[in-house]
Amino acid sequence: MTDAQQTIITVDGEERTVAEGTTGAELFDGRREIVVMRVDGVLKDLDQPVPSGAAVEGVDIASEDGLNVLRHSTAHVMAQAVQQLRPDAKLGIGPYIKDGFYFDFDVAEPFTPEDLRTLEKMMLKIVNQNQVFRRRAVTEDEAREAMADEPYKLLLLGAKDNQSEGAVKEGANVEVGAGEITVYDNVDRKSGDVIWCDLCRGPHLPNTKLISNAFALTRSAAAYWLGSEKNVQLQRIYGTAWPTKEALKEYQERIAEAERRDHRKLGAELDLFSFPDELGSGLPVFHPKGGIIRKAMEDYSRQRHTEGGYEFVYTPHITKGHLYEVSGHLDWYREGMFPAMHIDAELNEDGTVRKPGQDYYLKPMNCPMHNLIFRSRGRSYRELPLRLFEFGSVYRYEKSGVVHGLTRVRGMTQDDAHIYCTREQMKDELTGTLNFVLDLLKDYGLDDFYLELSTKDPEKYVGSDDAWEEATRTLAEVAEASGLELVPDPGGAAFYGPKISVQARDAIGRTWQMSTIQLDFNLPERFDLEYQAADGTRQRPVMIHRALFGSVERFLGVLTEHYAGAFPAWLAPVQVVAIPVAEAFNDYLYDVVERLKKEGIRAEVDAGTDRFPKKIRTASKEKVPFVLIAGGEDAEAGAVSFRFRDGSQDNGVPVDEAVKRIVDAVRTRAR
Repeated sequence: MTDAQQTIITVDGEERTVAEGTTGAELFDGRREIVVMRVDGVLKDLDQPVPSGAAVEGVDIASEDGLNVLRHSTAHVMAQAVQQLRPDAKLGIGPYIKDGFYFDFDVAEPFTPEDLRTLEKMMLKIVNQNQVFRRRAVTEDEAREAMADEPYKLLLLGAKDNQSEGAVKEGANVEVGAGEITVYDNVDRKSGDVIWCDLCRGPHLPNTKLISNAFALTRSAAAYWLGSEKNVQLQRIYGTAWPTKEALKEYQERIAEAERRDHRKLGAELDLFSFPDELGSGLPVFHPKGGIIRKAMEDYSRQRHTEGGYEFVYTPHITKGHLYEVSGHLDWYREGMFPAMHIDAELNEDGTVRKPGQDYYLKPMNCPMHNLIFRSRGRSYRELPLRLFEFGSVYRYEKSGVVHGLTRVRGMTQDDAHIYCTREQMKDELTGTLNFVLDLLKDYGLDDFYLELSTKDPEKYVGSDDAWEEATRTLAEVAEASGLELVPDPGGAAFYGPKISVQARDAIGRTWQMSTIQLDFNLPERFDLEYQAADGTRQRPVMIHRALFGSVERFLGVLTEHYAGAFPAWLAPVQVVAIPVAEAFNDYLYDVVERLKKEGIRAEVDAGTDRFPKKIRTASKEKVPFVLIAGGEDAEAGAVSFRFRDGSQDNGVPVDEAVKRIVDAVRTRAR
């Protein structure tokens, strides 16, 4: 081999001399876990040649990128199986998503659960055929020829500047308008014949065999083409894929546990809340037991905010549209607001206008009204930081397809705070706010966090680049100083400023976005907010937006799933149920319950006609933290049997001790 035929590349951090045209498959030969490669930061198929001087990394199938490639490749296998089962099926898009994939199809009839089981068997046959995924770069004409029978693929090819770009932003598997169009063929390993193909940007696994038998189709649903309600409705099949059967089984067990914890299911079983059709989508009602939990959450939050130097304010649910013109919401957030309610003009008898017509809006945010409170009189630097807090009802017109129980609603109560401070106070105030947020979340039982830093959307923002840069840098410094992991969220900020989001992991490892802290230099400018500085000059305050729960509704939904409905004693709607072994001991337990009630404990006696064992089962089903049982020996000894939620039991506990245990558990917010 001559020098001209050799080149130097860097493989997993080490320089190597290889023949020109060496492929990733040759570089990583023998390493079955490597399924694609990263060449100068870009994912590539292993059958592609590595350019001279490139830096190459092998991507393990169990890594995030490796899993995404596995799942996207499995989506192709599923689509191939669908077109074998239903030859008239037309292909939509088929990206990977978190923990899985989906593919959209135009078919005459929706898919049934039996269809999914049949498709899984067909997919396994394709997997075992060990078909090769082969990438082809093609011209647009060649792509049109390959996709001649696929009208939706032709739409993508024919709309490079609009629909196709939207598809790519939504995660579609099509590369259009990016300088190169690619098609992926599924090729018979022995004959070399093309069995199936799709317009796709890749990359893919080297072959179907690497998918193994660690996949499952999970459900089907209707979905609009490219996610727009203006487009035709297609049928979507969801699935999941993992490197091993063990990993698939673990995932399925997590999903089963998540279904058992579904707050909508538990809310009905525990009589906490419901979603009446008469009210409309995304508008829940809270039943008495749910109201108790909600009140306990809010009362403790109010206590902590009072201790933290916050002042309580209240603002109306509706306002003139001009307020949101000033704030910018009508320019940047109109699609998330309920439509305007127009009040007609009032006319004089002669037909002239006495009072012009006016548009009113349900408020989507509390911040503009809090700005009016700040601006209602002159402010001095001595008042800063000024911390305004409100449990404020807001309304957002979420699309029906994304409304979900309590975690995505159209009417919500935000625990909203807006802090006004000087530039000099800004960093300390942000640090104190973050610590306040984390400490309070821990009190509610969430303590596994990381932070996300959302930065400017280059197409959707107000204010100067310098102000955004300073705000982003300050938030980053505060987040890093917390010691928590910090994850970037490019372009995820609201239009008026960057934010830190507290991401909390629940009891089964799922991540929920909780509190947000936004730093805003822009709304004070738009509302002309000022305070008098120590030197007598007028200065703009800095504004910090902070929602701790996010919304009371969503937070209660998260806590319901985190605790699987078994709320800690301080939050439980019924904290103690006293169950007599026989009716003769009712009065004895009524006296015990009365003592508990005097200590502020939510306790009751089950004096119903059910037999004793059924009463125990009922208390367990309702997830009551403590059950006190009394029979003849207990009454004679002035004691109770103290039964815990896990089924364990202490017998002969003196009543004084039982009361103290319960009161201590509630007052210390023990989990």
